[in-house]
Amino acid sequence: MESIISILLIALGIIVGAAGGYALHRLLATKRLEDARELAKRIIEEARKEAVAHKKEVKLQAHDEILAQKKEMEDELKEREREIKKRENKMLEKEERLEDRSEKVTQKEGEVLSLEKSLTKKERKLEERDEEIGKLAEEQTKRLQEISGLTQEEARRRLMDDVESRSRHEAAMMVRQIETEAKELALRKSQEVMATALQRYSGDFVAEQTVTTVALPSEDMKGRIIGREGRNIRALEAATGVDLIIDDTPETVILSAFSPLRRQVAKLALERLISDGRIHPARIEDVVRKVEQEMDVKLREIGEQATFDVGVHGIHPDIIRLLGQLQYRTSFSQNVLQHSLEVASLCGVMAAELKMDVKRAKRAGLLHDIGKAVDHEVEGPHATIGADLAKKYNESKDIIHAIAAHHEDVPPQTAMAVLVQAADSLSGARPGARKELLENYVKRLEDLENIATNFDGVSKAYAIQAGREIRVMVDSEAVDDDNTYMLCKDISKSIEENLTYPGQIRVTVIRERRAVGYAK
Repeated sequence: MESIISILLIALGIIVGAAGGYALHRLLATKRLEDARELAKRIIEEARKEAVAHKKEVKLQAHDEILAQKKEMEDELKEREREIKKRENKMLEKEERLEDRSEKVTQKEGEVLSLEKSLTKKERKLEERDEEIGKLAEEQTKRLQEISGLTQEEARRRLMDDVESRSRHEAAMMVRQIETEAKELALRKSQEVMATALQRYSGDFVAEQTVTTVALPSEDMKGRIIGREGRNIRALEAATGVDLIIDDTPETVILSAFSPLRRQVAKLALERLISDGRIHPARIEDVVRKVEQEMDVKLREIGEQATFDVGVHGIHPDIIRLLGQLQYRTSFSQNVLQHSLEVASLCGVMAAELKMDVKRAKRAGLLHDIGKAVDHEVEGPHATIGADLAKKYNESKDIIHAIAAHHEDVPPQTAMAVLVQAADSLSGARPGARKELLENYVKRLEDLENIATNFDGVSKAYAIQAGREIRVMVDSEAVDDDNTYMLCKDISKSIEENLTYPGQIRVTVIRERRAVGYAK
């Protein structure tokens, strides 16, 4: 029973505790709910206040932005107004200038019109003066004819007679001068005989450079070479431009000319005529022509051998022929082809040391003096002539420049040009390579021949007797006998004006008409 009561009491305590706990929990929950409602009210109130404040702030910012944009627009409008005013001012200035210019143009037009009027008046006056002068000239001519009693044709004849008499007088003076020259020449010859002993050291050199000897099978051959009245020797000299010296030297004929190429052609032609036995003017011209053709082939062979020796290939055939021609050309007594080979070799050696293109350097060295092959035919420095030839035959730009610059006719701009300059100086400056006196002598003879060949009607001209005589062959159809004397005087005068030389130079103009026939 007690246990039941205790159980009931326990259960009652539990029920009472549970009820109190529920009441307490509800009381706490109600209090929390009220606190939450109060917190929510406060939060809402604060949110409302913040929203109002933010709204005011946004309104203030919008107002400030509107004011700033308004200010910017006002500033921009003011700037545009300034620009418009500036443009208006410029337009006004331009209008004023145009007005000034139009006024000036109007003034100038008036001046031009006045000038045209004055020029027209002057032209009329000049025409009137010309008419008056023409009339006066006719009146003067009539008066002169009346006073002199001569017509124009008679006056012209008298003038020609006067000129003819003067020409004859000058011819007589020339004869006296030639006689005086002969006496002076004899005196100089005697002095040269005495001076020969002092100048033997140069004898071999002079003979090598200006004289070639031809051996004869017998003394009788000298007469055949001279021919009847000297016609054979004159034909040979005219065809080759070489002076034949036939003296007391036994079985020997001496060929004298400053051009080695001419002497070689004359030597080969004379040897062929001697071996053939037929010696007459027509045969001489035919043999000389054939020898010149053979020499052309030989020149090509010499040029090809030179390119082979240097190791240069692909050169134009015309350039190869000009290289062969350098074999018969000297510069300050130095053989130009040998000089070119030396320059090519030196260029190759120096190019190898400098790590440059050896073949191109040799090519430039070999071709640097190619202009000397034609410098007696073309005006200008041989370096410029050589550069033009190289350009004509499609050589490269650096080769052309090296040729043109090797004597500084143009400033050197490449290492190869400087290389060719150095090699050229080395080859020409070595001991015994060159002698200046012979070069000046040869240049004077070339100038002498060039002066003569520049006259109309002259077919050939040869300087002989060491430049103391120039023989000029004229075309018989273009120049008659009377004009031959006038041509001789003109050539003499041109030589006096353009050359400097010791003593006198004899000018001999030859006009010959030849008829050739064949008996069958």
